[in-house]
Amino acid sequence: MQETWRWFGPNDGVTLAEARQAGATGIVTALHDIPYGAVWTEDAIRERQAAIGADPALELRWSVAESLPVHESIKIGEGDLEPLFETYRTSIRNLAACGVTTICYNFMPVLDWARTELHHRLANGGRALRFNAHEWAAFDVLMLERPGAEADYQPVVMERARAWFAASRPSDRDALLATVMAGLPGAFDRYDIVGLRGMLDRYRDVTPERLRQTLKRFLEAVIPTAEAVGLRMAIHPDDPPRPLLGLPRIVSSADDLAFITEAVDSPSNGITLCSGSLGSSVDNDVVGIARRFASRIHFAHLRNVRVEPDGSFMEADHLDGDTDMVALVEALLAEQGRRKAAGDPRWRLPMRPDHGHELLGDIGRTGHFPGYSATGRLKGLAELRGVMRAISRLRDLPL
Repeated sequence: MQETWRWFGPNDGVTLAEARQAGATGIVTALHDIPYGAVWTEDAIRERQAAIGADPALELRWSVAESLPVHESIKIGEGDLEPLFETYRTSIRNLAACGVTTICYNFMPVLDWARTELHHRLANGGRALRFNAHEWAAFDVLMLERPGAEADYQPVVMERARAWFAASRPSDRDALLATVMAGLPGAFDRYDIVGLRGMLDRYRDVTPERLRQTLKRFLEAVIPTAEAVGLRMAIHPDDPPRPLLGLPRIVSSADDLAFITEAVDSPSNGITLCSGSLGSSVDNDVVGIARRFASRIHFAHLRNVRVEPDGSFMEADHLDGDTDMVALVEALLAEQGRRKAAGDPRWRLPMRPDHGHELLGDIGRTGHFPGYSATGRLKGLAELRGVMRAISRLRDLPL
C-alpha cells in the first residue's frame, strides 16, 4: 500500500519533511481556505502541489484530496442544488486535470468526527482522543438543551452526565464546546450553542431515509463526472457510527455501505475504509466489511479504538484495539494483489495512519491538529509498515 500522511497545509505544525521522515511518500490534503460550495480552481490546486513538491529531495506528491466538502444544503436537500452540484463537478474535473484522482469525502450532518477529550492522559504519559458518553450527554441534554434528547441515553449515562454538569465550571463547558467543534479542522463554521441549535433546526425534518435519498441524489449528480475523468470517490464512514444530537447518520454499517455502492453502481463510487470509525460500533465486523467491499475500497484510514459498555471509546495503539489490524491489513493486501493481477494500473491502495497518540515531543507542542501529532503517527505508520512487510513475505502479496 502507498504510505500517505495527512497534512493540513502551510498552517500545519507538522512539516512535510517530518512526514517524509516518517516514511510517507504521498500527501493527503485539502484546500481548507476555500469555503464550502466554492470551486477548487486549477490554480489553487497547483499552488498546493507546488508547496508539496517544493523540496524535490523529499519526493512527495499529493495523493488524495481529503476532504472536498459537501455543502450542508446538499445534505438537507434544500433549494436549487444544481449550482452546487456543478461546482463540485468542476472541482472534480480540476483535481483530475492536475493528477489528483482520489477524493475522500463524508456525508455527516453538521459535525465531522466527535470527541469529548482531545488530550486524555494515558498510563504511559501519552495523550489520546477520547469520547466520554456521559460528557456528550451533558453537552446534548444540559448545555444544548435539545428537546427530547434525554431519551437517547441510558439512565446510568444521564446520572453521570448530571454529576459532571453539576461539578463543572463555565470554563469546563466552554472547553467541551470547543472540543466538539475541533472535529471540524477545515470548516469555516464554528458554532456557539445558539448557532448549533440553529443548524439542528435546519435538519428537523431530515429523517435517515431522506438523508439517504439526498446522498443518492448527490452521487447521481457527481459520479458520472468522476468516472468520465478517471477519478475515484471514497466516502468516509460516520465517526462515531451512531446518531448524534438527533441527527441521522447513514454511513455507519455494512448495510449503509451496500446502499451507497448500489445507489450508483460505478467503480468510481467507492469507500474510505476507516477502521476506527467503523470500529467504534461493536455491531461492525471491520475485517468482514473490508472483505465484503474490497473492490470498492479506494483509500484506507488505519487506526484502532477500544469501546466501553456505555458507548464511550478511546483511540488505542494502532495494533492494540478492538479491530484485528493484522487480519485487516491482510484483507487489504489481498485486494491489492487481485487488482495487480487484473492489470489495474492503480492497483496500489493509498493508506494513512490515523489519529495517533501524542507521544514524546508531541506533548506540549503547538500547531498540530487534534489526533494528527508527528511522533504518534510515525509510531503507528511504522507498526503498520511492519505488519504489511510480514504479511507480504508470508503470503507473497505485493506491497
